[in-house]
Amino acid sequence: MSETLQGSCHCGAVRFEVVTPIEPAARCNCSLCRRKGALMTPAFPQANLRILSGAHDLTCYQFNTRVAKHYFCKHCGIYPFHETRTMPGMLRANIGCLDGVDPYALEASVGDGQKLSVVGDA
Repeated sequence: MSETLQGSCHCGAVRFEVVTPIEPAARCNCSLCRRKGALMTPAFPQANLRILSGAHDLTCYQFNTRVAKHYFCKHCGIYPFHETRTMPGMLRANIGCLDGVDPYALEASVGDGQKLSVVGDA
C-alpha cells in the first residue's frame, strides 16, 4: 500500500515527499549499488516525487548506458532517489532517507543489475 512519506539527504539541504509503498524493499548488485549499499523502495512514477527544497543542491550521476539517473546531494553526498534504467520515468527512493522508516527492520530482495551491464564490472 502506498503512503506519503517525507525524507531528506543527511545534511537536510534536499527535502522531498514521495508517494510509494515501502515493501517489497530491494537492493541491487550493480557496481554502483554494491558500493552505496542502499535499500530502495519499489519503483514509483516520477509524478509521485515532489522536491520540497534543495533541487539546486542535487547532482546527477550516470554511468554505463547512461539511462539511469542517480541523484546525490552535492554537499553531503547522500543518494535520496534515482530514475531506473529498466523503467525510465520510474523512480526508487533510498529507504534510509525516509523519515520514520527503519531500513534495518525490512527484508529485501537483491536485483541482478550487474547482468544488465554493457561494461565490465558495472
